[in-house]
Amino acid sequence: MGALPCPMRTCGFPGFLWGAATAAYQIEGAVREDGRTWSIWDTFSHTPGKVHGGDTGDVACDHYHRWREDVRLMADLGLGAYRFSVAWPRVQPTGRGPAVQRGLDFYRALVDELLAHGITPMVTLYHWDLPQDLETGGGWPERETAHRFAEYAGLVAGALGDRVELWATLNEPWCSAFLGYGSGVHAPGRTDPVAALRAAHHLNLAHGLASQSLRAALPARAGVGVCLNPSAVRPLTQAAADLDARRRIDALANRVFTGPLLRGAYDDDLLADTAALTDWGFVRDGDLDVTRQPLDFLGINYYSPSVVSAATGDTGHRRHDGHGTADHSPWPGADEHVSFHRAPGELTAMDWPVDPTGLKDLLLEYTAQAPGVPLYVTENGAAFDDGPADGGTVHDPDRIRYLHGHLAAVREAIVEGADVRGYFLWSLLDNFEWAYGYSKRFGAVHVDYATQVRTPKSSAHWYAKVAASGELPAG
Repeated sequence: MGALPCPMRTCGFPGFLWGAATAAYQIEGAVREDGRTWSIWDTFSHTPGKVHGGDTGDVACDHYHRWREDVRLMADLGLGAYRFSVAWPRVQPTGRGPAVQRGLDFYRALVDELLAHGITPMVTLYHWDLPQDLETGGGWPERETAHRFAEYAGLVAGALGDRVELWATLNEPWCSAFLGYGSGVHAPGRTDPVAALRAAHHLNLAHGLASQSLRAALPARAGVGVCLNPSAVRPLTQAAADLDARRRIDALANRVFTGPLLRGAYDDDLLADTAALTDWGFVRDGDLDVTRQPLDFLGINYYSPSVVSAATGDTGHRRHDGHGTADHSPWPGADEHVSFHRAPGELTAMDWPVDPTGLKDLLLEYTAQAPGVPLYVTENGAAFDDGPADGGTVHDPDRIRYLHGHLAAVREAIVEGADVRGYFLWSLLDNFEWAYGYSKRFGAVHVDYATQVRTPKSSAHWYAKVAASGELPAG
């Protein structure tokens, strides 16, 4: 197991790495430059009616040309770490064959600039931008895609392995599988429940194969992990039917990944719940030995909890599960059995309830599920409707309150025994927010998309002070 960088930051958050996170398609732009070809998100965003306002990631935050400015911005804010994703079609345009050196050179230069400013890079290999050529060949429902991902992982590791010590294989495979192939609200926009389950398995397999590929190419000091978005699922009541609804969603939201990754098995109840759809024959002998690779860390992404009950006869699963309105459910095998309910609390601009206790619960739960595996909060943040005031300043007290509450929850989890090594705010910049286009702003830094001017919000300055001191202010 590789060693993990853990610079000390005083007593409030011992051994803590303070960072921010982004994703390639959401910020880079330059979608046709230097050999990059289209990803599934390019295709999806250019399909009428798929993204709010017809927005695309063609330009986004123009980070591909403004990365030096963005690294200086991170340094000015005192960030100790930056989690970014590599655009697969920028490195390997068809998902096969040799790498495009111009693509790798971009990430080499970015990492060198980060290191020159004392910022620890964390590379995420897959944040949803599958090369369109691989989707045309079947995408994640086909096991060949997992093998292609392992090859790609080796190419990136060969280029950056001497510079980067923290590597995440996948970001939120639940979204890739169940929003991309189940509900269709994410790219590639398919609505096939069996394809969603097949995709989930092949993403698990991809993680395992890529982990092997990374460890073959990386020095021993490097750490390899994965970033999940586990759901803090809560029953509406303690009635048996509501508890069973919670069990069903926990299986599909959480255990469909943690079973293979942590235990090398799919749980029997998950297989039984989905037996009417598939016999899971796509799981081959030996697959679950591959999926269960040693983890040097586990990334936890959290935004809001889920509240479920036994089905009430409405379409609650389409309205209140936090993933937008769709005609198809992302919950294969649970559609007829479960309804979702809005959790109490203040709402963000995404219509997501604010509840930091869900983050604390997940950190303690995953400490128990993966004993000895360090945790990072690899995404946490909120969208609010904030913009420049007179003088150009951007005040976002709601975001500061959100961050304060969730960092307090992290601190409580640490006190109760969770081995949390760092926190990555989502997101560094306002950016292309997937199917919401540019209508939602998660950034600690405001971006004027017309001029590309970056303006740190009040929350960015607040977070910089927390990172510098390692302590949460009172309140």
